[in-house]
Amino acid sequence: MKFKLLLSCPDRPGIVAEVSQLIAHSGGNVVAAAQFTDPISHHFFMRYEVEVQGTTEAETKLRAILEEGLAELLSGPEASLVMCSSEFRPRVALMASKASHCLVDVLQRWRTRELPCDIVCVIANHPHIEEYAGWFKVPFHHVDFSSQDKALAFDEVDALLDRYDVDLTVLARFMQVFPDHLVQKRAGHMINIHHSFLPSFMGARPYEQAHKRGVKLVGATCHYVTTDLDQGPIIDQEVTRISHRDTPADLRMKGRMSEKEALARGLRLHLEDRVFVRGNRTVIFD
Repeated sequence: MKFKLLLSCPDRPGIVAEVSQLIAHSGGNVVAAAQFTDPISHHFFMRYEVEVQGTTEAETKLRAILEEGLAELLSGPEASLVMCSSEFRPRVALMASKASHCLVDVLQRWRTRELPCDIVCVIANHPHIEEYAGWFKVPFHHVDFSSQDKALAFDEVDALLDRYDVDLTVLARFMQVFPDHLVQKRAGHMINIHHSFLPSFMGARPYEQAHKRGVKLVGATCHYVTTDLDQGPIIDQEVTRISHRDTPADLRMKGRMSEKEALARGLRLHLEDRVFVRGNRTVIFD
C-alpha cells in the first residue's frame, strides 16, 4: 500500500536523512520525494510518497515510529506531520451560479478519472444547473437565495455539506459571498475560482475593471477561501493575452478558458496533497 507523508517545520540540518532512515528502518520505501526550504523564513517543507508492505497495521506502525522518532522536531507550534493513504478519495461538493463552464469542466475531468475524488453533490442558486448535474448523474440541490434571507440560504447550504460529509467544497463560479462563520468552519477545505488575475480586480465585474484599465492580459486565480474576500492563499493562476480590439464581452469569453484551466489544476494539486499553506502563501510540489 502507498501513502503520502507531508512534513512542515523550521529547517535544520539532517531532516531529510532522519526521515528517510526512519522510513527505511521500518520497512517502507520512498518512491517519490520533494523538499524545499524557504530562504527567507527558513521553514522546511517535505512531501514523500511511501510504499509499505502489508495491511493498514503497517501504516499505523510506521506512523507511530515517525511520530516518536521526530518528536523533538515536531514539538514546536510551527511543525506538522500529516500522513494520508493514497487510496483516500475526498468527498467533493461543487457549487455554481448562472455560469456552467467551470462546473461542467470539473465534472468531465472527474468522469474521465483525471481528478482523484468523489463528487457527491452539486449545489446551485439557479435551478437550470440541475441539467448539467444530471448529465453526470450527480445529486443536485437548488438553494434559493432570492426569495429568502441569505443567512437562511447559507444555513441550508451548510446542512447539505454536512449531510454529504463533504471534505472539500469547490466554488465553481458560485457568485455568493460565504459568511465568515462558515468559512472558518471549513477553513482550508474551500476552493474558489476568481475570474481575475489576483490581486488585481478583486470583487465584482473584474473583466469590466480590466477593460477600463486597458490591460493586455486577463486571467483567473484558484485560491483557498478565507474571510478576506478574494485574498486567500493562491493555488494556481492562468492568463490569456488580449488586445485593444477586445470588448468586455470578449474578455469574459477568453477569460473562461483561463478559469477552467486554473480551477482544474488547482483542484488536482489540492486533491493530490501537493499544497502547503503557510500564512497567505503556498508551497506547491507539482
